[in-house]
Amino acid sequence: MLNHLRKCFFVCALWGAALCFAADDVKPYMGAEDLPNALNFYPAPPDTGSAAFAYDVAQYKWGKSMRADSARAALAIAQGTVDIAEMMALFSEAFGMEISEKKTPAIFYVVKRGVLTMRLAGRGPKNHYMRPRPYMYFNEPTLMPKYEEEHRSNGSYPSGHTIRAWAMALLLAEINPAAQDALLKYGYEWGQSRVIAGYHWQSDIEASKAIIAGCFARLHADESFLADMKKARAEFKRLSTAKKKSK
Repeated sequence: MLNHLRKCFFVCALWGAALCFAADDVKPYMGAEDLPNALNFYPAPPDTGSAAFAYDVAQYKWGKSMRADSARAALAIAQGTVDIAEMMALFSEAFGMEISEKKTPAIFYVVKRGVLTMRLAGRGPKNHYMRPRPYMYFNEPTLMPKYEEEHRSNGSYPSGHTIRAWAMALLLAEINPAAQDALLKYGYEWGQSRVIAGYHWQSDIEASKAIIAGCFARLHADESFLADMKKARAEFKRLSTAKKKSK
């Protein structure tokens, strides 16, 4: 027990006391009531008789056509995950470094906690509008049939997957600005994957990005987040320097 406590103290000294929490103990930086409320600043989903909805339909057809591209379809399926550790593993290539709780604990911690916070902002509009998903509207199969039934009772607007992915892309881009284009491109592709899979309208995706833009700004007014982000950037700098020296 004494040795265990010494090890815990050593880890805390390196990464800060917050990193001693197990992954399941990570809590949001703030509650939904402290985040921007999309119902107050972002419009409702497009009416079915509008030009915006006509574009949604056109994008749905585009998404269906993209399923014929086996590589793009495989990416859309892989990006169907909402597990944050799995998401960070998928973002690792664009980030330029493996991201995991073990290898990059400070980065993992701030990204996980940041995503858990920002995703709260999507619940209000989802529950308020309860927009039917494209596959329900057209009564057609999706790229991932096993999730269809459980998503019938979950609103389409905005896209929760896109909220998580766009939040992650922004957080990682702040940690590694040199990779910002690759990270944002991957975040963009994640949103389009939801259109390709048939689970979201294009306007769901765009709403998610607008919501996250507001949440990201709000997060930067939180001192705990800023402190954790500072640790994450320091960790990235240290690991990047060590990587360069090993070459």
